[in-house]
Amino acid sequence: MAGIFGFKRRGPRSGGSQVTGYTDDGCDEEISGLSQLYCPEQDSVSHTRHTRDVADVLSEAGRITGDQLSQVRQIQKEKPNCDIFETIRNLKLVDEPDISMAQAGLYDMEFRRIEPEQVDKRVFDKLDLDYVRSNRIMPISVRGDTLMVATSRPADLFIIEDVKRQAQMNVETVVCLEEDIDKVCEAFNGERMDCDLDDIINDMTDVEIVHDQEDESEDLEKMAGQSPVIKFVNYLISNAIREGASDIHIEPKERFMRTRYRIDGVLFEMKQSPLKMHPAIVSRVKIMANLDISERRLPQDGKIKVSVGGRAIDLRVSTLPTNHGEKVVIRVLDSKSICLGLDKLGMEPDAMATFNGQITRPHGILLVTGPTGSGKSTTLYTALGQMDGEKLNISTVEDPVEYQLDFCNQVQINDKIGLDFATALRSLLRQDPDVIMIGEIRDNETARIAVQAALTGHLVLSTLHTNDAAASITRLVDIGIDPYLIAASLNGVLAQRLVRKICPECKQVSDVSENVARYAAKAGIKPKQVHYGAGCDKCRGSGYLGRVGIYEQLVVDEQLRDMINKDASVNNMRRVFHESGRRSLYDDGIVKVKRGLTTIEEVLRVTEVYGQNENEVFVENIGSD
Repeated sequence: MAGIFGFKRRGPRSGGSQVTGYTDDGCDEEISGLSQLYCPEQDSVSHTRHTRDVADVLSEAGRITGDQLSQVRQIQKEKPNCDIFETIRNLKLVDEPDISMAQAGLYDMEFRRIEPEQVDKRVFDKLDLDYVRSNRIMPISVRGDTLMVATSRPADLFIIEDVKRQAQMNVETVVCLEEDIDKVCEAFNGERMDCDLDDIINDMTDVEIVHDQEDESEDLEKMAGQSPVIKFVNYLISNAIREGASDIHIEPKERFMRTRYRIDGVLFEMKQSPLKMHPAIVSRVKIMANLDISERRLPQDGKIKVSVGGRAIDLRVSTLPTNHGEKVVIRVLDSKSICLGLDKLGMEPDAMATFNGQITRPHGILLVTGPTGSGKSTTLYTALGQMDGEKLNISTVEDPVEYQLDFCNQVQINDKIGLDFATALRSLLRQDPDVIMIGEIRDNETARIAVQAALTGHLVLSTLHTNDAAASITRLVDIGIDPYLIAASLNGVLAQRLVRKICPECKQVSDVSENVARYAAKAGIKPKQVHYGAGCDKCRGSGYLGRVGIYEQLVVDEQLRDMINKDASVNNMRRVFHESGRRSLYDDGIVKVKRGLTTIEEVLRVTEVYGQNENEVFVENIGSD
């Protein structure tokens, strides 16, 4: 990669082995250590090793223009203490790999992209994981008696020297990106935990619980603070995040404790452990979530903030007493999964254009509907992220607040002190809002205030639990909102589901059963458009990896407003929707099947639109509520 810039390597570098100094007359002088890196006799030339910087290298390589170089120099002149790298980054003159390659050229080093599979784990373990993360340097391999290390900070010679001292080996350095170091750390952190997990469990099973003492909770607190317990809980969390799990289930059974992860909407059993571990594990989770470890008869809810691989993760904890002990469910809230952009959610271009039009309206109500776990919150957060938080007063009322958003004001519902949705909304309307997001419309009072807000010039976004878009209108009528108010305030409804995507690693065209083949032909799907995942290690043998949304959009136009006022029954609303020619959830799923993103069975599973008899596979519209 360094060859792109036309740099010639001048021999291996090491943090404290022999370093070659370069004089302006071309003579090489070998010096040892760091004491003679500065040569006062050297002539002052504009581009010697001591004055030449990354901007010069980028300019010489043609990565930045003369005008851009002048711009950088002007900023340096105005701010003498500014960081040259931050200046170039802030100006967005080049990409991060170009900056790293320029650094490599400046220090006569090689630039590489490093993947976890290219790193020798035994060599990587020569340095502590926290040391690697904080100093941005990692061992990657050994050549003879030389340790190869990769760093994103080649100028920090003292750290390279320290690595040589710790490893007791010669060191050769290459330059890599910071994100490569984070990726390797995250991968190997999980592997370290995997290797030690059985030992951790063995250590924990030596702990016995005394049931006849009054201060049992105190004993549990002491046990929860023991190293094996902490390591086990840390493993459960870090491994869940690495696997992409949305929930961790810790379940006590009669003879063992079962741990399951929900991945792509499906539960997978990860581990069965001795039952005697369970009380200490639950107590550790409760301590982390600031819950009462002595209370085991009532459900409790709490939150935990953790950092995994340098990424901030929020965990929502729920405990529930069962006949064998307390079951714990930990919801993993990763901000990386939201605010992706509408195009990343799986919306087709026409649906995305319609939805963009809905969220740019100055007033009215936009509803997102679907069952729990169908991605409604992600869609709403993404919609808010499309708005201009600088010019608009965006506020949310949620129970609970799942993700912290910097561009809006978020209100957490607290029923214990009387702060419910209706109370919060009434106060929020006096805060001069432009956009209001309501976590869920649950009752008449909340729905009535939402309608009032929409009619008085505010854009209201919210969720509703219905099977399809058309049923949302009937649900609002059932809640107690008059049809004429719904017709006047409602802009549109987006119904959605999440379907699992076919794993790209084991994706293949495959023969299908006779029933599915007949159904595919009826849906207009060609045989070569039917793909399946054969199952591999990456997808845990399931054939699926990741999820994508399927959508159904109902737009309230003048014709539909008239129909709402005349007859807002669910059958009539569905008839009007299908006559509008817009795609249903099932239709949008078929589009995803034709594009090779998912399978027919997966679409049918989440839309619940099909039945089967011995003669045919047939499709109906969405079933009733």
